[in-house]
Amino acid sequence: MNNSKQKIFLFTDGSVNPNSRKGFGAYLLIDKSEFFSSVLEKKIKTKKFDNTFSTKLELETLLWALDEVSLKNIKIVVYTDCQNIIGLQERRDGFERKNYMTAKGVQIKNHELYKAFFKRLDILDCEFIKVKGHKKSSEKNKIDEIFTLVDRASRKALRKTIL
Repeated sequence: MNNSKQKIFLFTDGSVNPNSRKGFGAYLLIDKSEFFSSVLEKKIKTKKFDNTFSTKLELETLLWALDEVSLKNIKIVVYTDCQNIIGLQERRDGFERKNYMTAKGVQIKNHELYKAFFKRLDILDCEFIKVKGHKKSSEKNKIDEIFTLVDRASRKALRKTIL
């Protein structure tokens, strides 16, 4: 692998109202030089998603973020608290071997999103890192602090639509 490849950091999170099935995804895309910037909150993008739920929203948000900017030939380090996203690559062979069907012959939920995810991974150089959400402030490192900004942005956007 080419170590001189530019590296960027993508933080994604989502917040959904299970009753209305409306949610907001949020992402922040930065390079290493911006880690200690005082204006990170202003760079966070949010988007409303309808007819969604937690797992689906996390994937929708990631795909939206990956489509927003040209990320080819760049190493993308993705930070998420979504275990489903973290484990998807390991599940790809099984999904494709079974043609995205369950043992009972039913199409698996989110199969279109999974296919879109794998299509992006075939093109992009992504590394996924699991962030433990909602840590105590005393336990947070810089990555956790940045992720918290993205988490808050998605929750704030959702709260605005509920009120």
